Amino acid sequence: MNRFWLFLGCLFAISAHAEINVTDDDGASIVLQQPARRVISLAPHVTEMLFAAGGGERIVGAVNYSDYPAAARSIPRVGDNRQVDIERLIALKPDLLVVWRHNAASRQMEQLRKLGIPLFYSESHKLEDIPDAIIKLGRLMGTTQAAEESASELRRQLQSLITRYRNRPMVRVFYQVWEKPLYTLNERHIVSDAIRICGGENVFAKLPMVAPSITAEAVMQENPEAIVSGDRRDHETSGIEIWKRYSSMLAVRRGNLFALDADLINRSGPRIIAGAAELCEKLELARKRRGDRQ
Repeated sequence: MNRFWLFLGCLFAISAHAEINVTDDDGASIVLQQPARRVISLAPHVTEMLFAAGGGERIVGAVNYSDYPAAARSIPRVGDNRQVDIERLIALKPDLLVVWRHNAASRQMEQLRKLGIPLFYSESHKLEDIPDAIIKLGRLMGTTQAAEESASELRRQLQSLITRYRNRPMVRVFYQVWEKPLYTLNERHIVSDAIRICGGENVFAKLPMVAPSITAEAVMQENPEAIVSGDRRDHETSGIEIWKRYSSMLAVRRGNLFALDADLINRSGPRIIAGAAELCEKLELARKRRGDRQ
């Protein structure tokens, strides 16, 4: 009998210290011997994901503009998307880095990898990837229950959008990231997936670069039915207003110039599903205007 309990105790001990193994968005395997307790976020959307996964109290460092939720504003800063303060980062003794592959500081990450700090790359390309990523982060931090609850709610919201807009007439959309210079996004960016779910078509989806610079003439040639901008500024001073001078364009003629909250639609974190809902409402408005303005 004593041997039985000894054997059972050994099983529990092994289980308690079983390694954690997840695959990041770059296809790499991340292995931890125990849940991460000191996590550094190197992108604003990552910070939001970590909080959604139940690990907000485990974030010991973040980059600039990590401002949501409110608790994120008090997290010590370790740099921005251009440059990370390596010495400050190391001083925080992280046991996990969650990074964005396309930020300019990514070349510094190899230095940290050589120091043995595990790196998880976060780069969701579809809205359905967001809940999955939250669950993975929850596993890495040992907050699986909270992560699964967040993921379940996000999946419910996403499915509601898919069901509502899956059969709506298509709207050709130009998505504007910034106006000077003029930037858009191709089909590999998660915003294109949001446009698709809303029943829209990204007119520049097939361009080779993820965030290409384009000309106003190229937009005029495409003549989209709606122009959408993710912009921090209010509508009256937003970059979307530059198109009002092109009165012959269909989007301008019908009044389909829509400015969305950039933090909702441009960040590939949990709030992008709310941003997609706002986008869907704008495209539905464009459909209603088909009979009103020619």
